[in-house]
Amino acid sequence: MQVEKISIIGLGLIGGSLAKALKEKLGIESITAVDINEKSLSQALKEGFIKEGFTELNESVYNSDIIFICTPVKDAVEYITRLHGKVKAGCILTDTASTKGEIIDYVNSLDNPPCFIGGHPMAGTEKAGFSSSFSHLFENAYYIMSPSKNCPEESLEYLAEIIRGIGAIPIKLDSKEHDIITATISHVPHVIASALVNLVKFSDSPDGKMQTLAAGGFKDITRIASSNPKMWENIILSNKEIVKSTLNKFTETINTFIEYIDNENSNGIYNFFDSAKKFRDSIPNNRKGLIEPQNELIVDVVDKPGIIGEIATILGNNGINIKNINVSNSREFEQGCLRITLPDSGSVAEAYELLAKKGYKVFKI
Repeated sequence: MQVEKISIIGLGLIGGSLAKALKEKLGIESITAVDINEKSLSQALKEGFIKEGFTELNESVYNSDIIFICTPVKDAVEYITRLHGKVKAGCILTDTASTKGEIIDYVNSLDNPPCFIGGHPMAGTEKAGFSSSFSHLFENAYYIMSPSKNCPEESLEYLAEIIRGIGAIPIKLDSKEHDIITATISHVPHVIASALVNLVKFSDSPDGKMQTLAAGGFKDITRIASSNPKMWENIILSNKEIVKSTLNKFTETINTFIEYIDNENSNGIYNFFDSAKKFRDSIPNNRKGLIEPQNELIVDVVDKPGIIGEIATILGNNGINIKNINVSNSREFEQGCLRITLPDSGSVAEAYELLAKKGYKVFKI
């Protein structure tokens, strides 16, 4: 199969990054986009990442070799319904939604179902929209593929080649297995992060002391609570039974810990933290997961005039772009006080080596 034309439905962060990656990394010229946001379409056309842009499906989309549906699950199901029976023979339909079971079950229930491969790139940021998209979003990220029943092996392998071409790592997973995994490592953590933030909100005093002191570590561990609420409403409802089951397991874990406290079980409390530390430390750092890494360094510095400029100059002279730099005022459980946010893991490694050689105490998060 030789791809000549690709269409992307939904030109937000994922769809926009996909268009940029297909153009820049694979040299695909004929890319059509569909989005209700005309501003995004105009920007993509102006910057040369798409050849055509429409607000509705049409013959140009139906005539594609591959159609990426980069929308929430509910919208993706609607688009599949509208595309069913209209796309050309051999066309591969795929999506990028965070749950797979509901959409695969729907496709398999259709009469003469299309060649559909459920897709889930394990990459993203808290930002949204085409303006936030970038071509290297998928680099070194796992990209899940869950084929429907009417998907030939050659179509699966062809999509895998496209995925490799944009820098991602394709992995084939059954849709139900995918949803169990993502519920545990992504969906429930987002629920817990939001629950922690709401706990502070509803426990705070009228003068907001908790909010003031919640800087530093608390803000880091709840960072994902800043994600798009509408998107997460859609994700949770599309995977509701597995999310409920996983939350029940989490509740059991918390209840066990409460028992350790009630019984003053020192060994139980110690082993709870020790087991978590050992397992977390064994998780590799060189792959992207469902939650975007922070790409931050913490530098232990003396509070003196010019220290921030000194460090910024060292990094700038070596071509390292600083996205953000600030002083951490709440660092009871942190080392250092200067937090530096960098664009990617490569910049973190390079900055760490540079500052360490200059004698600074540097810590990776």
